[in-house]
Amino acid sequence: MGLLTIAAVAAGAGGTVVAAPIVLGAIGFTSAGIAAGSYAAGMMSSAAIANGGGVAAGSLVAVLQSAGMAGLSGVTTTALASAGGAVGFLATLI
Repeated sequence: MGLLTIAAVAAGAGGTVVAAPIVLGAIGFTSAGIAAGSYAAGMMSSAAIANGGGVAAGSLVAVLQSAGMAGLSGVTTTALASAGGAVGFLATLI
């Protein structure tokens, strides 16, 4: 594996882990809850309507809100780093 490939994998893995909390906050999944008028609020509204008035535990909205409030778990961080590293590696093949 060449130095460029190693750098691309590291950048992809690190960049993904750093960007995830920033992106969650930017779309409205904050540590204080879902931001009013945000994309996250729209997702929550749609999920609640589809579920008869409440957001189901374990749903995408619930998981993203949990990550927005408490941060990413070790397992989630590892999964994101792996996915980002894979994208970095694949970018070197182009």
